Amino acid sequence: MSGRRGARSGRRAGGSPSEQPPAGAPAGKEMTIVLTEPSAGGAPAGPAPAAAHGVRIHPTAIIEPGVTIGPETAIWDGVHVRGPSSIGRDCIIGEKSYIAYGVTIGDGVKINAHVYICTGVTIEAGVLIGPGVIFTDDRHPRAFDDPAGLAPSAPTPDTLKTVVRTGATVGAGALIGPAVEIGPYAMIGMGAVVTRDVLPHALAVGSPARVAGWLCVCGTPFGGAAVAAPALCKRCGRRYTVVYGPRGRILSALDR
Repeated sequence: MSGRRGARSGRRAGGSPSEQPPAGAPAGKEMTIVLTEPSAGGAPAGPAPAAAHGVRIHPTAIIEPGVTIGPETAIWDGVHVRGPSSIGRDCIIGEKSYIAYGVTIGDGVKINAHVYICTGVTIEAGVLIGPGVIFTDDRHPRAFDDPAGLAPSAPTPDTLKTVVRTGATVGAGALIGPAVEIGPYAMIGMGAVVTRDVLPHALAVGSPARVAGWLCVCGTPFGGAAVAAPALCKRCGRRYTVVYGPRGRILSALDR
């Protein structure tokens, strides 16, 4: 379906993104809303099909052409989403956040306020991005292009890709370097600077970020980096073993 804006009204339901219904609530039919015209505040022109499928877009948000938005997603005030890009169902995009073109966001993702997501970033399902997180996509950026002139804003061969895998958490104020992969259910500590891949279930902290522990799917920590196997989560009962791969120790889930 298409339409200029998928907003209900300019008033926010629930007061803040943290007060929205939990992910996994019934979301109706499987479909996406394609916004084919730019929107920049004010009342919608013509029909608003997005509202009929639970998509909420604040009147001050800017949604560019080519953006797809899944059902039950909320986009709050001052957000700018460039197209083409894709946002899944049951997502929350917090105040004043920026999503560049070429970004893909999966289902059930929560992005807090003042987050900058640049071109080339893929965020898989169930990810939490804390406030003030910044992604980057170029190791050697310049404002100018050789031999002269302003460098283009569009993706170039130097634009590097970053992936945040299913269920991961990126803490407030973290800086994510280009061309890294944050593994499934990993957690990045507040203010960390991620310059290389983060293993699944790893807790990475510091600058540059290093593994300081391991976490269950539910977020319960198992202790330090040298956690013994088998590990049992005291909260949810999941069991893990430690395996060794080309990137070092990896916490691997066993059957519950």
